[in-house]
Amino acid sequence: MNSRRARILPHVGAAVGDTPLVALDRLASGLPGRVAIKLEYFSPGGSIKDRPALACLEEAEAAGILKRGQWVVEKTSGNMGAGLAWACAVKGYRFVAVMSAGNTPERRRMIEAFGGTVVLVPQARGGTDGQVSREDLELVEAETARQVQKRRAFLPDQFNNPACVRAHERGTGREIWEQTAGAVSHFCSFAGTAGTISGVGRALKRRNPRIRIVVVEPKQAQTLAGKRVVSTSHVVQGGGYAMTPAIYDPSVVDATWPVSDRVALRTMRDLAREEGIMAGISTGANVACALALAAKAPRGSVIVTVACDTGLKYLSLDTQHRRDRR
Repeated sequence: MNSRRARILPHVGAAVGDTPLVALDRLASGLPGRVAIKLEYFSPGGSIKDRPALACLEEAEAAGILKRGQWVVEKTSGNMGAGLAWACAVKGYRFVAVMSAGNTPERRRMIEAFGGTVVLVPQARGGTDGQVSREDLELVEAETARQVQKRRAFLPDQFNNPACVRAHERGTGREIWEQTAGAVSHFCSFAGTAGTISGVGRALKRRNPRIRIVVVEPKQAQTLAGKRVVSTSHVVQGGGYAMTPAIYDPSVVDATWPVSDRVALRTMRDLAREEGIMAGISTGANVACALALAAKAPRGSVIVTVACDTGLKYLSLDTQHRRDRR
């Protein structure tokens, strides 16, 4: 995007992408592979979802199915909602985020700060605060359908919209290739909608088919690995719902890697304390996987992952887990 070269960007949407890639040489010290993380929270909404949020709106505008002043409604765990909220504010659309009450309060407050409306859906019976299950998501889906019909709204439908994959194929994946000067040997990421793993996987495999693409899943819900689901309730928000997203491209994935809640939380804290990077729980899962790959990779390998969002969105949840352990 040429406007990105200007000293003054024309609008905040032009600030999406071109996020920094940072080495984790402290956490990966002594390992044969080098680990680098792409800081997606540098985008306006503070997450990797800013890319697909903007892409969904712009492709819908180009197709003539989204017009100024229209309602936009989306189910979200928070990050896509925040991305759509600021993008709708800039573009002149009214936005409604439908969320489970199990998501952290910081996420919904951020959406409201951007001028979006949050419809909060109570969790399914037996639900755990801070952990959104497949059953919780089904309730959110039903409410989303009601809101779309009620407002005659445009539904970005992030779990099924190929624009989400294209955003990462054209942006995130290309940037990783350029930032590593083609030296990237592995890429790993948690699969929510699977837009990131599919888009980045396509971009990197097209440039070098030998690059290994690894998808990260919650240990108790390894659907993409083809294993029996123990539970869809876990601390990693935004995915692991015991479902295979329609936009998931298994042809670019070489392996899966399970992560436990304990490891994801511990790595998230280590990332902040040792690298000065405050990111979320899914990022903790990503980095744990990247470190495991770096430990077994040939010397000189470059393992890349992503910081999906900022840890500022999880401070209340992390405090709760600290209390629970006492």
